[in-house]
Amino acid sequence: MSDLTTNQTGRRKIGVLVMSYGTPESIEQVEAYYTHIRRGNPPSPEQLKDLTDRYEAIVGGVFPLRENTDNQVKALENRLNEKHPDAEFVCYQGLKHASPLIEDGVERMVADGITEAVGVVLAPHYSIMSVGGYIKRAQEKADELGLSISFVRSYHLHPQLIEALTIRVEETLTRFQGVAKDKVLVMFTAHSLPEKILEMKDPYPEQLLETSRAIAAKAGVTQWQFGWQSAGQTGVPWLGPDLLDVLRTVKEEQRAEHVLVCPVGFVSDHLEVLYDLDIEAQSTAKELGIHLERTRSLNTDPLYMETLSDVVYERAFAAKE
Repeated sequence: MSDLTTNQTGRRKIGVLVMSYGTPESIEQVEAYYTHIRRGNPPSPEQLKDLTDRYEAIVGGVFPLRENTDNQVKALENRLNEKHPDAEFVCYQGLKHASPLIEDGVERMVADGITEAVGVVLAPHYSIMSVGGYIKRAQEKADELGLSISFVRSYHLHPQLIEALTIRVEETLTRFQGVAKDKVLVMFTAHSLPEKILEMKDPYPEQLLETSRAIAAKAGVTQWQFGWQSAGQTGVPWLGPDLLDVLRTVKEEQRAEHVLVCPVGFVSDHLEVLYDLDIEAQSTAKELGIHLERTRSLNTDPLYMETLSDVVYERAFAAKE
C-alpha cells in the first residue's frame, strides 16, 4: 500500500469523481452549453430560443441543477467521511457539458496529490451511451496523468435507492384523495436514448424495468407501466413510447383519469423534470382531463446519499483487494 496516498493520520485518501450531465449557470451561458452538446456546432437561432425559453419557463434565470449537483457532491463527501472513518474521501465534480468538465475533475485530483480514485455518475442505470461515455472520458484522462481510478457502473437496485423512490410513490399516491390505489396509473420514466442501443444489447432498458418492478412491488402498486421522455431531435429513432403519447393512449384506451409519474432515471430537479414533466406533460394531461402528479426528486435525500456512499466505498476497497 506504499503507493497509495495517505493523510496525516495514516488513513487512505481517496478521490471521488462525481460525474453528471452539467448545466449552464445563467441564461447567457445557454448558447455555449448547447454548442458543447452539439460537439462544437452552434445551435440555430430557433433551437437556441427553444432551449432558452424552456429555462426561462422553469426558473426565470436561476439554474437549479447546478446548485443541486453542488449540494449532492458535498453531501456525499460528508456522508462518506461520517460513515467510513477508516479513510478520507475528497469529492470532485466532473461534468459532461459544462465546467468543471470531467477531465478538469481528474486534473484537479492529480494536482491535489490524489493517487487513487473512484468515479460515480449521478445516474443509477448504465448505458454505454450515457454512463459509459462518462467513464471513458475519465479513464482516458486518468491514464494520461497516471491516476489509478475505478468506477461504479450502476446501482439501480440498491435497497436504499428503492426505499427512497418507494417512499416518494407512496406519498404522492396520497394526493389522489378519495381515489383507490388501483385506479391510479403509475408511470415510471427515464431519459430516452437512440434505439440503436437495443442492437448493442445495452442493459439500460432492462435495468430501468428492474428498478420499476422493485418499486412497484414494495409500494404494492399493480397498475403501472414504463414510458420514455425527453428524446433528442437528432434525425434517428429514439426509444419509445414517449410519455406524452402514453398519456394520450391510456386516456383513449383505458379511460385513465389519474396518473402518477415517477422519473426513476433522474436524481435531481432539472430541465427534464421541471419543464418536460411539470410543464409539458402536465399541460398534455390537463388537455386530456387527466389528474397528473409527480414524485419528488431525490436531490440530497439521505437515503440517496447512503446509496452513493455505499457503492463508492465498496468500489474503493474492492479495487485494492
